[in-house]
Amino acid sequence: MTSTIKAQITEDMKTAMRNQEKERLGTIRMILAALKQREVDERIMLSDEQILSILDKMVKQRRESIAQYEAGGRSELVAKEQEEIRVIQHYLPAQLNAQEIESLIKEAINASGAAGARDMGKVMGVLKPKIQGRADMTQVSNKVKDILSTLS
Repeated sequence: MTSTIKAQITEDMKTAMRNQEKERLGTIRMILAALKQREVDERIMLSDEQILSILDKMVKQRRESIAQYEAGGRSELVAKEQEEIRVIQHYLPAQLNAQEIESLIKEAINASGAAGARDMGKVMGVLKPKIQGRADMTQVSNKVKDILSTLS
């Protein structure tokens, strides 16, 4: 089973090469290297869901780097990381807005039968497959914590 996301990324790499888009090409190659590394390490073919998880992690790493670079006054590195995020997010599904996230959290709480903060893991287990790659999981986790604390 071939991944449609991986096929799209490979196709975009060829296009970036033809159009001589050096920065975009570098980011796409970096994505493909991360995917290949995981496939080799685990001896598997990645599914689209696994690829989304890797891409989501790459975006999170870049956001963390941006915070560090901003604290250090390295605006040129901030711009580079933001550009990489832009390219990586092209392969992620559309981001959810606050209302959609809250609605999915409430559905997950009902589905898991969560009654308080101790049920956080159950809720996140139901929620993660639906939200992966479509929202910052750290923010979602904090929101779940807030909502669950009002239930107990």
